Amino acid sequence: MYIFKPKNIYQLNLEFMNWRYYVFTLVFISGNLFFPWLAHKFPLGGPMFLPIYFFVLIGAYKFGWRVGIATAILSPLTNHLLTGMPQAVMLPTIFVKGLSMAILAAYIAQKTRKISFLNLAIIIIGYQGIGMLFEGIYTKSIAKAFQDIIIGYPGLIIQLVVGYFVIWFLRDYGKTTAST
Repeated sequence: MYIFKPKNIYQLNLEFMNWRYYVFTLVFISGNLFFPWLAHKFPLGGPMFLPIYFFVLIGAYKFGWRVGIATAILSPLTNHLLTGMPQAVMLPTIFVKGLSMAILAAYIAQKTRKISFLNLAIIIIGYQGIGMLFEGIYTKSIAKAFQDIIIGYPGLIIQLVVGYFVIWFLRDYGKTTAST
C-alpha cells in the first residue's frame, strides 16, 4: 500500500534564530505536558504509554536535533516543576532516553531523508537500548531497566505507528518556506 512505502521527507532543521524553532518547541513541550497528564489518569498510564517521548520523536525527526533536544530536556523538567511528575529520581534516565531518541531521530531523518517504519523502529530500539543500559547501571536494577519493554510496550507501539503517521502527514511541511 502506498502509505506504507518509505516516503521522502523534508527535514526542516530549524535553527535557533528561526521563529518556528520556538513555536514548534513550545507546541511539542505543551503536548508533552498534556499527554503525560492524560496518561496518568489510567493505572500505570505513564510507564505503559511512555508519553514523554512521543513529541521528542516527532520534533527531532521532522524539525531537527535542536527542537528534539530542547523538547527532550524541557518537557520532563517542566512536567516535574509543575506537577512533581516524573519524580526527580527518574529525571536522569528520562533525559538519557529522550536525548538518545532526539539525536538518533534527527540523524536518521537527515541521513535517509525518508520516513519508514524501519527508520522509526531503529530509533525506538536504539533509544531503548541506550536507555536500558543507563537505567540498569543507574538504578542497579535489571527489572527497572526492562520496564519500558515489559510495561511500556503499548507506548513503544504508539511511538512507532502513530509517530509514523504524524511524521508522514508533516513530511512536506516547510519545503516551500525553507528560506524564511
